[in-house]
Amino acid sequence: MKTIKLINKNSLHCSLCGLLLLSIMLMAPLAKAEGSWGIDQLMQSLATTRSSHASFIEKKSIAILEKPVESSGELFYSAPDHLEKRTLKPKAESMLLDKDKLIVEQRGKKHVLALRNYPEIAAFIDSIRGTLAGDRQALERNYHLSMDGNEQSWNLTLIPIEDKMKKVVAKISIAGLGNALQTIDILQADGDSSQMSITPLPVLE
Repeated sequence: MKTIKLINKNSLHCSLCGLLLLSIMLMAPLAKAEGSWGIDQLMQSLATTRSSHASFIEKKSIAILEKPVESSGELFYSAPDHLEKRTLKPKAESMLLDKDKLIVEQRGKKHVLALRNYPEIAAFIDSIRGTLAGDRQALERNYHLSMDGNEQSWNLTLIPIEDKMKKVVAKISIAGLGNALQTIDILQADGDSSQMSITPLPVLE
């Protein structure tokens, strides 16, 4: 268990939760649907993209700090199981999900986690992969889903089901306007929160 102790566990879980949300943000624009529009139509649009590239700005509000902490960087996705978050400011960090491994680089040190050794973290990964595949059933194994609004202005809410996840994350809200996702809000169980916005970039060849 030495590897996991080198990384703040709550921070890792919330970063993984962030990766789940980034998978939603990196997908293709929402497909137009005839008749009613809701979670099923959202899920149907998720598996259409083979690769994506975007920039992000994230603001974290932490109880012990007077001002939010802001970070920014880039996101990369290649189907079916390669997802990377590269933080460039205020300091370089990266988190890479590749098949059955999670590779975290912080402060010049690399930590490699084999997911089979960390069932709790693997649950987050399964959610990420389920989202990338547009698999509503896989996502609902870990979250209660609800949506309000319509295709022009909507909000998707995810509430963790498992007690272990509830100890880390209280609620996730994803808001969109038309075909453009606007904000991702994560409320942690301890009251801290984060808000992330993204801007699509050309896919790197």
